[in-house]
Amino acid sequence: MNPANSVQDLVKSYYGKRLKRSEDLQTDVSCSLKCGPSSKSACDAMALIHPEVSSRYFGCGLVIPESLGGCHVLDLGSGSGRDCFVLSKLVGPLGRVTGVDMTDELIQVSRKYISYHQEKFGYKETNTDFVQGYIEKLGEAGIQYNSYDLLVSNCVICLCLDKMAVFEEAHRVLKEGGEMYFSDMYASEPVDEELKKDARLWGEGLAGALYWKDLIRLVKSVGFSTPYLVTASHINIEAPELLKQTGNVRYASGTYRFFKLPAVRDEGRELVTYKGTISDHLQELHFDSVHTFKKDKPVEVDGELAMVLKTSRFASHFITEPAERGEAPLKDEPQQCCHLNPFLLADTLGSSVQKCSKAQKATLCGNKTEEASKRPVVEG
Repeated sequence: MNPANSVQDLVKSYYGKRLKRSEDLQTDVSCSLKCGPSSKSACDAMALIHPEVSSRYFGCGLVIPESLGGCHVLDLGSGSGRDCFVLSKLVGPLGRVTGVDMTDELIQVSRKYISYHQEKFGYKETNTDFVQGYIEKLGEAGIQYNSYDLLVSNCVICLCLDKMAVFEEAHRVLKEGGEMYFSDMYASEPVDEELKKDARLWGEGLAGALYWKDLIRLVKSVGFSTPYLVTASHINIEAPELLKQTGNVRYASGTYRFFKLPAVRDEGRELVTYKGTISDHLQELHFDSVHTFKKDKPVEVDGELAMVLKTSRFASHFITEPAERGEAPLKDEPQQCCHLNPFLLADTLGSSVQKCSKAQKATLCGNKTEEASKRPVVEG
């Protein structure tokens, strides 16, 4: 039997038949209730989501990036559709959101509430659809290549055996300049093969969690830019039997973003200035854990990040120009302790876990925590 098919069948059964609501996860696995900054628009949209959709949410982060108006978005492993419906509100009537999921029961829930959210958002026509299929085989599911501005995913890739196939397909379906922005579970070291034989550990995401350094290797080998780590939090395992099984492996939730860039790229450093033109981010744009761009303050960045800002949907929001020798603006030298390692960043942010299951029920749009004040940022 194909191991990938076996894992897919296990996960479909776990999330389709065994789990009926977020609280049904059987293990005491949890991630921070504050998995990243949330804009007012995202919080307003979250408040409009149907309760049944929210009750069957199994994510571990917040996958709502900035500047979404008019975007075409694809959600890999869309589940009950919660993130898709939030995104459909933020992209507006001219945008489009498609969710892909392999689980019959979750696809049925998401399709059931398409009209409900269309009416809630005041749209004349729906801008959301859901496709049943495998995220390792998007082409077979009918997803068009080179057609999306943004891909998101929320704690799903850790449930896939063939992660290279996922990233290869993601690269194919994105337009040039497109972004993949996703949250997932990561391991502090490669997960032992014995753990991958345990159905319960697969269902909870522990057996399939990617070693965080392997993420960097995989996405760059496919052709994406260097990943940018946005935020992270520790995942605590409290069940004694699971602690014994996982041994010295630690887990964290991390949100990364990376981009499909042109084949020919500029190498030189450039000055970039944020115009302050993105809604909900008028004074500053928190791009990742080491880059916060303040309005009208030039920052010198490396050639790859400059290319990201020039070729992606952020292009109209930045002024870019070559950096001249002799100038001494603030540079974007990353603080290595938190640059790409989600465990070190979680230490710095002080992210803590409180409740069981990665499917946190508490709102992501509560009061600000002290995380924001702890972020290591490079500002203009």
